[in-house]
Amino acid sequence: MSGSRPRYYLTTPIYYVNDVPHIGHAYTTLACDALARFMRLDGHDVRFLTGTDEHGQKVANSARAAGMDPQAFTDRVSQNFRDLTDAWNFSNDDFIRTTEARHIRSCQAIWRKLVAAGEIYLGSYAGWYAVRDEAFYGENELQDGPDGKKVAPSGAEVEWVEEPSYFFKLSAWQDRLLAFYQANPDFILPESRRNEVISFVKGGLRDLSVSRTTFKWGVPVPDDPDHIIYVWLDALTNYITAVGYPETESESFQTYWPADLHMVGKDILRFHAVYWPAFLMGAGLEPPRRVFAHGWWTNEGQKISKSLGNVIDPVELVEKYGLDQVRYFLLREVPFGNDGDFNHQAMVNRMNGELANDYGNLAQRVLSMINKNCQAKVPEPGEMTGDDEGFLGSAHGLIGQVRDAMEVQAFHEGLEAVWAMIRAANGYVDAQAPWKLAKEDPARMGTVLYVLAETIRHLAILTQPFMPDASARLLDQLAVPEDARAFACLGPDHALKAGTELPKPEGVFPRYENGEKTEEGE
Repeated sequence: MSGSRPRYYLTTPIYYVNDVPHIGHAYTTLACDALARFMRLDGHDVRFLTGTDEHGQKVANSARAAGMDPQAFTDRVSQNFRDLTDAWNFSNDDFIRTTEARHIRSCQAIWRKLVAAGEIYLGSYAGWYAVRDEAFYGENELQDGPDGKKVAPSGAEVEWVEEPSYFFKLSAWQDRLLAFYQANPDFILPESRRNEVISFVKGGLRDLSVSRTTFKWGVPVPDDPDHIIYVWLDALTNYITAVGYPETESESFQTYWPADLHMVGKDILRFHAVYWPAFLMGAGLEPPRRVFAHGWWTNEGQKISKSLGNVIDPVELVEKYGLDQVRYFLLREVPFGNDGDFNHQAMVNRMNGELANDYGNLAQRVLSMINKNCQAKVPEPGEMTGDDEGFLGSAHGLIGQVRDAMEVQAFHEGLEAVWAMIRAANGYVDAQAPWKLAKEDPARMGTVLYVLAETIRHLAILTQPFMPDASARLLDQLAVPEDARAFACLGPDHALKAGTELPKPEGVFPRYENGEKTEEGE
């Protein structure tokens, strides 16, 4: 367990298994993966959870359409999401499925808690329901669709549903939720989403139907098997299932709950920022510390949809451009939280301009000069100038800038701080001209190359969360031991040691030309 290390528990939403994974799924999990890797390197005891949401009417309908039993259908589709975690090198500690026995037990336990607390009562439901969203909508939220049918704000078609139902007393939570948001201003990020949620809650809350009787694919309501638990109460509970609920006194639950971060797409913010804290507080549990709602991707300016045939396959994307290149682009291209457009030319520009030309070229020419002029060993630094010391000081201070950005999930700002240092390092190379010093002042050349090599060590350690494979290869070329790659090793106490033998340098970031990657290092 963690000992004295601070813990950090973060989650993706669990992904609905009515279809195959797409770029949106990969994007959410990538953001969590980069953050999990960062926190581990920064000394935290991290628990990173992802998984699949396997109950509900939409899944039952998809299984029927495929001519399969729902369990067999979910087994097959859930495996696609496991395969995605492997293909994208995600570092999750657990993968939860809502059809697991541990989760069914957890759902029924929180249901019983809410009943005992007087938060759930039996009534009957009559209203509009969108199967695609697995969500209920008020009349005032609906619009007329092109065929005269009513549609939800998401564009999903709604249907009128009448059935016996258990209800959660959400209407009683309006003031308590608003007080909670006020006391915890960073609970919802980015701020625009926080304002959206507060406005929704201030508009008034209605009691929430939390059971269904018209289909059976779900967790049975305890003591009333004619009902199944509403899919969102079922799904949200996965976050506590994975840390041991209902054993709230267990070491796991005590260590990791409340979650530090639920990462979600903006379309499911209401469930996480309104329903979920109310469910938890109603059951006597602490809410998570933060819900971050990120934006959506378009494809070359068009909304992504199956009907348009422009769905982006995350596995094919990696096969085309390379894993670290895709990871970098998605986290760098737009301010995290905003919508973004996946543009293939923009992807190539980032690969060639920032990865190959800026970062790759910096490492390649510095390490090549060391290999050629310093007997392939870390050079001996001589007396440093004020510029040298100032430059190294900037490298040492970079972790603070990146940490500040990561604490608020501003991945793009963290990467911009890194790239400002990369650009400065390339400027330092040009200004110092070590290729000239090789002939005119070899001792000074050694100092300059040492300063640059030490800067590249910092950069390679700090880029590990974003581009783990490429960063590892750079650290290998600097002969940095595996146990000296955490952020605690960034300071001068772990600086490169003069005389350390270095392997022959190899290019890490290929260019992309004429529709193909070039050889590494070209």
